[in-house]
Amino acid sequence: MAGDDLSFQAEDDDDEANPVPAGSKNYITPAGLARLQDERRHLWRVERPEIVRVVEWAAGNGDRSENGDYIYGKRRLREIDRRLRFLDKRMAAAEAVDPAKQTRRDRVFFGATVTYLREDESEVTVTIVGIDEIDADKNHVSWISPVARALLKATVGDTVTLRTPTGPETLEILSITYPDA
Repeated sequence: MAGDDLSFQAEDDDDEANPVPAGSKNYITPAGLARLQDERRHLWRVERPEIVRVVEWAAGNGDRSENGDYIYGKRRLREIDRRLRFLDKRMAAAEAVDPAKQTRRDRVFFGATVTYLREDESEVTVTIVGIDEIDADKNHVSWISPVARALLKATVGDTVTLRTPTGPETLEILSITYPDA
């Protein structure tokens, strides 16, 4: 949580940025849910009170129309409150699924780490996670992403078809792993 920078994955309250399919839960790993809870706690207990103090101090300095501390503080407060509302909605809809407790480890389900072979003979490894846990640097893909949907329920040795903007691509499942309990 850098002081002035709130680089949010989802802008404002816009649930369209990471849509959960209608009638579906917001599946998330326990670690992902803990990160959302930690972020909310930090915003509520650390950042918001500090900004409120700055705004109160700035408001006491007179003319608010040209008071940079007041204007920035109020804007920052709105950003924090928007993020808090967003986090509250996400956590209310969240259903934590612990991949370590997966009993069917021979198939691809939520939380699996899957290595597959692409048509160009390159190997790709992805971990299927919740929409609030996507991380391209770690190859964490959402369970509602096209690649995850193509992989779901497949077993080692299966070939699945991934629909891409350039046409269908065949993927061969090489390995499936889950975290140990």
